[in-house]
Amino acid sequence: MNAASASRRRRKLSDGPLARQQFFLQLALIVAVSVALSLTTYSRAVSSTHEAASDRVLSIAETIAHTPFVAEAVVSSDPSAQLQPYALTIMDTADVDFITIMNRDRTRYTHPDPDQLGKPYIGTIDAALGGGSQVEEYTGTLGPSVRAIVPIYDDSQNVVAMVAVGVTLETLSVARAASLPQIITIAAVAILLGGFGSWKLSRYLRRATLGYGNEQLRRLFAFYNSALHSVREGLILIDDEGRLALYNDEAARLLDLPPTDDRRPVPLSEVVLPDSVRTLLSSGRDALDEVHLTRDRVLVINQNRASQPHADDVLDGGVEGAVATLRDRTDIQELTGELETMRTLSEALRAQTHEHANRMHTLASLIERGREHEALEFAVQDRQESQKLTDAFVDSLDEPFITALMIGKAAQANERGLTLTLTGSGEVPPGSLDARDLVTVAGNLLDNAFDAAAASEERHVWADFTAADGELIITIADSGHGIVQDDIDTIFRLGATAKTGPPHRLGRGFGLVLVRQAVTRLGGELHVESDGGAIFTVVLPLAEGGTDEQ
Repeated sequence: MNAASASRRRRKLSDGPLARQQFFLQLALIVAVSVALSLTTYSRAVSSTHEAASDRVLSIAETIAHTPFVAEAVVSSDPSAQLQPYALTIMDTADVDFITIMNRDRTRYTHPDPDQLGKPYIGTIDAALGGGSQVEEYTGTLGPSVRAIVPIYDDSQNVVAMVAVGVTLETLSVARAASLPQIITIAAVAILLGGFGSWKLSRYLRRATLGYGNEQLRRLFAFYNSALHSVREGLILIDDEGRLALYNDEAARLLDLPPTDDRRPVPLSEVVLPDSVRTLLSSGRDALDEVHLTRDRVLVINQNRASQPHADDVLDGGVEGAVATLRDRTDIQELTGELETMRTLSEALRAQTHEHANRMHTLASLIERGREHEALEFAVQDRQESQKLTDAFVDSLDEPFITALMIGKAAQANERGLTLTLTGSGEVPPGSLDARDLVTVAGNLLDNAFDAAAASEERHVWADFTAADGELIITIADSGHGIVQDDIDTIFRLGATAKTGPPHRLGRGFGLVLVRQAVTRLGGELHVESDGGAIFTVVLPLAEGGTDEQ
């Protein structure tokens, strides 16, 4: 139970806010460093105090030994009478604890304690007797001390006496203790300043991490990273400098972006994007279900400004950037195109049914009046006229999908009171063109031509399909008012339409954009001219040995 409790406590501490953990860790480090530096400083102060005391007592001892008065006094009849007052004066002036002048046999001539006069000196004198100087730490009558012993020479340079100068360790301890307040003050100031800086840093870190702990951040990153790359929608994060900070695999697939790299933002200038998508991402504005077209896709894009989840924790200056999501609507648009084709065919059948009902009423009326011969002629003539267009076009161009579409469009033109002139030649090999793209191109161009021709006096539309030299050339012309040269690029932009209806909806302003997209997918070319009316020319290469997907 104790081990389990300790484990739970450690886990609880590790799950605490990262800012708090960082604060206490930095504070402990600052205290440890301050204590270590203080101890090092104190140790150096002790060492320097000892060295300074050694140098000082040695210097004083040498000065006394070389004084002529001392050299003469030690060989007088009563050295103590002359030297004791002198030594006491030097002790007070030089701030040392003792000055002992002695004979070669250790007999003291001077001492701070008059009772010690005439008694033997306690300490090492071998170096001094040999003519050298010595500094040592020794315990004498005054206690442990640092002392220097120097020989005194006569005129013949013989050692006649010695002088010892020293300070007690107690005095050195007092000197060392004097440095402690300064060391403690410096350490305390360092701890306070370091603690304040650590506290300020922890506050910033708390705002930056929203109060999460390191384990929570690790789990969040793992979950968010997995979610980012597992969602079936494209996700792009744009930073405040207009760079792609992060994007998932689906976004890379939809926009043909380079492989994702979570560590390095990608500038928008380094990737190839459609102009409308680039403009949206660089602007950072909010967008709701905006439809954008790439080379071969229809994308629905949403974009919102990036914001913190908690208003109270927003960093100074806020968070700049945006988050964009992308949904692929290509398949839906293809189904919409197929549905539009079926609608066109059903409208054609409805028109044919209505026309056939009228003719049946005519035939029934003629028969009821006994005019059977005229009824037979009317029926034969109607059959010939209805088959004339179909037979001529089928014989001219062997393409079943185009033929079926043209039959429907012919009935639609007839119902709208338009004249549709169809011509065709050549043969389109099976599988050489995608049937859906082919219907999209021809159907949308004819719908636009019908609308343009309906507003003219001539009300005429021409459609020609020619398959030759490995190409299918589609030419659609109308008797409308034509297109101004400056508007040719505009009509191929998303949402450009003269029809009434809500903007940016599939089916309004998409026709010519989808035509250009389909032509691009098929590897073809699209040209627009204006000669009285509009003339659209599409050149599509016919693939060799294509699979029959029609």
